[in-house]
Amino acid sequence: MDTVMSNSTLLTTPETYMGIYNELSKYNVHLNIFERLWASWYAYMQNDVLATGIMSFAMHEIVYFGRSLPWIIIDRIPYFNKYKIQAQKIPTAEEQWACAKVVLLSHFTVELPQIWLFHPMAKSLGMETGVPFPAWTTMAIQIAVFFVLEDAWHYWMHRAMHWGPLYRSIHKIHHQYSAPFGLAAEYASPIEVMILGAGTVGAPILWVMITGNLHILTMYLWIVCRLAQAIDAHSGYEFPWSLHHFLPFWAGADHHDTHHEKFIGNYASSFRWWDFVLDTESGADAAQKRRERKDAKAGKKVQ
Repeated sequence: MDTVMSNSTLLTTPETYMGIYNELSKYNVHLNIFERLWASWYAYMQNDVLATGIMSFAMHEIVYFGRSLPWIIIDRIPYFNKYKIQAQKIPTAEEQWACAKVVLLSHFTVELPQIWLFHPMAKSLGMETGVPFPAWTTMAIQIAVFFVLEDAWHYWMHRAMHWGPLYRSIHKIHHQYSAPFGLAAEYASPIEVMILGAGTVGAPILWVMITGNLHILTMYLWIVCRLAQAIDAHSGYEFPWSLHHFLPFWAGADHHDTHHEKFIGNYASSFRWWDFVLDTESGADAAQKRRERKDAKAGKKVQ
């Protein structure tokens, strides 16, 4: 069984990044190329907090804006209008740019400090940052658990933020766009970013506190999946190949787009079960089912 190597003990005299990579590769043939690149980065930086902070923030920005870019392009191509859920509300370039500026400001003022503090907090709780990486099956299982935990947190916090005072003071900003688009996934007040973000970060933290078994790479992959899910849910597009057609319990864009259009219901982030069980589904079909249940109940009372 391979032993896990800490990032700070791989090399003692770092020079250039590629020089470190080549030297490390000579003596660590059991590591794959990604593990060597990872270890070389930490050895090159000689400061694990700085290395994690830069990598985490760069990953977040690249994934967020990189995943949003296809939706920006699709919004400019008329062919895709037939898949737009609210076809009459295509965001303008000015709206996209205004949204991007607010999101960027939030990333640097709200999220960057939290990202910078993440490494020391994670290490203190037992999160591993060295190599080799855990098995992909281990990471997949953990990410699946994180999706379920985050979805529960998101449902209750999001539902609470639709209570009058909280909606007016916190959540109303996010509902500026009744027809959402990808970039608007993190268009929200700083308080909301922190509250809902606590579910994304809190699920892995809770997991490592209980099990003592979590690698920061799993955390990164989880963040990538969660960002992609949030951006896709705000995309405003419903395709025949959308995931919820194959996984009926998956929320998807049609679920969240209806929430923005109706301003109520469909509070969960990734799955549909909380809204189904607690009868908070939104939209015409859900309203019709409620009327039918109400009529059926009234009919029984008459009898």
